[in-house]
Amino acid sequence: MDELLFSWLREERLDAPGGIGTLGEKTQHALLKRYLEPNSLCYEARIGPYVADIAKNGCITEIQSRGFSAMKKKLEYFLQEWDVTVVYPVAQVKWLCWVDPETGAISPRRRSPQRGRAMDLFGELVCIKPLLRRPNLHFRVLLLEVEEYRLKNGWSADGKKGSTRYERIPLGVAEEVYIGGPHDYRRLIPADLPEVFSSRDFSRCGAVSLSFAQTALNVLRHVGAVEQTGKRGNLLLYRLSPALQLS
Repeated sequence: MDELLFSWLREERLDAPGGIGTLGEKTQHALLKRYLEPNSLCYEARIGPYVADIAKNGCITEIQSRGFSAMKKKLEYFLQEWDVTVVYPVAQVKWLCWVDPETGAISPRRRSPQRGRAMDLFGELVCIKPLLRRPNLHFRVLLLEVEEYRLKNGWSADGKKGSTRYERIPLGVAEEVYIGGPHDYRRLIPADLPEVFSSRDFSRCGAVSLSFAQTALNVLRHVGAVEQTGKRGNLLLYRLSPALQLS
């Protein structure tokens, strides 16, 4: 990570004419694109019927913060001939600023109790599960500190519930997690799981809901990072694949 470069790019972006929310491309996407690849000639490359965020030397980089299912057909096409990395930005630390939709006044920022993690990736991976075994498909999770601007246009009395996200501005990259193959998925697995574990164990150790734990294990089993060993009552039991256990 180059924090100095990231800070410079952010300030340059915010100094652009028009200010927050008036630029043609959302700030987070535009800034991350420049952070990942400084050469603008590599941006918005036409590949067959699709446009790639970044294309360079036989490699494609796509920045996708959510909705992986929407890019499934695009990925299928790219993966025929290209090495593809999907960059997934996650707000590890989020500061909220509220914007009055009538006056444009912005409230002082407050820290959100929500804290994103690299493990959040599982919620999107399940949407493209058939593609996950492709050896030329990789993922890069960027854990960010962000400032999020939301319009107070929701249905509640204070306008916050059901509000619209107006803009999200990265303040820095705290950590990067690269998933290049089955072995790397260990970085998304809770470290204190017992040797043989259930979805309930995963839920408890990972501090996630049971349904999310089941989704994560569905993905992990598909890519060969865990294997099923039996059952305990109605619960399926798993263990890390032998290759991960030896690491």
